[in-house]
Amino acid sequence: MVDVDQFITDAVAELEAEVGDDDAIIALSGGVDSSTAAALAYEAVGDQLTPVYVDTGLMRKGETEEIRETFAYMDSLRIVEAEDRFLGALEGVTDPEAKRHAIGEQFIREFETVAREEGADVLVQGTIYPDRIESEGTIKSHHNVGGLPDAVDFDRIVEPMRDLYKDEVREVARELGLDAIISERMPFPGPGLAVRIVGEVTAEKVEVAREATHVVEAELEEYDPWQAFAAVLGRATGVKGDNRVHGHVVAVRSVESRDGMTARAQEIDWETLQRIQSRVTGQLETVSRVVYDVTHKPPATIEYE
Repeated sequence: MVDVDQFITDAVAELEAEVGDDDAIIALSGGVDSSTAAALAYEAVGDQLTPVYVDTGLMRKGETEEIRETFAYMDSLRIVEAEDRFLGALEGVTDPEAKRHAIGEQFIREFETVAREEGADVLVQGTIYPDRIESEGTIKSHHNVGGLPDAVDFDRIVEPMRDLYKDEVREVARELGLDAIISERMPFPGPGLAVRIVGEVTAEKVEVAREATHVVEAELEEYDPWQAFAAVLGRATGVKGDNRVHGHVVAVRSVESRDGMTARAQEIDWETLQRIQSRVTGQLETVSRVVYDVTHKPPATIEYE
């Protein structure tokens, strides 16, 4: 287990040395990884840092407003509205790896634009150890590791938490005094809801994934999962009112894990599952079925793509 105090001292020193007299931007998603990296970088270089939150249109419900409030103390916070550009980059893309690469490239182009405006030469990222292991192997590309394009217009990329596991990042976040809404929140994938949609990503499917995930997170909070969410798998027939519909199939996923490298599907009681399906199908007219995923990791991954 990491010595938290020593890690913070070393990470701040590394950031000070790597950034030097230059300006830097940090990719801030609002998840515990990027938020902790932002807090470390802000402590290290202060006003030389510009935190950049990119609203891809693929975020959780209320995410952008929450980020604006949580990080308001960072005067240089930039919020970039980029939904149209991300959905455009994903149009017609169905292969999971192609999606991740398209998202990774669009992210870096957004950061490059802000960096030119701010005169920043350094990019700080919240990459952690499992991200590197999975991207360097053959499991998947993370948008901020294997998903980056070959040509990146930054002098340096700094990843101060590259050797930490998720539970260690949470310890660092607590020590830095980050609010529990950040330090204890469930992991959320860097590519956002795009990896919870099997097949082409569309605005309609994103809205289904967003609203269904909001229901699942609320209903399963008492189970204290490592991660719980909803994914859009495809379409199947159903009946709504007197009409036969060909609606979306939503899968509910809830797992226990220590570091995300392996995971076990949680046993959820029938009443809770029925309440979830009732809310999801009732609130979302385009959803015809809700299923529960009982697969562990391995053989499955936690996310769908």
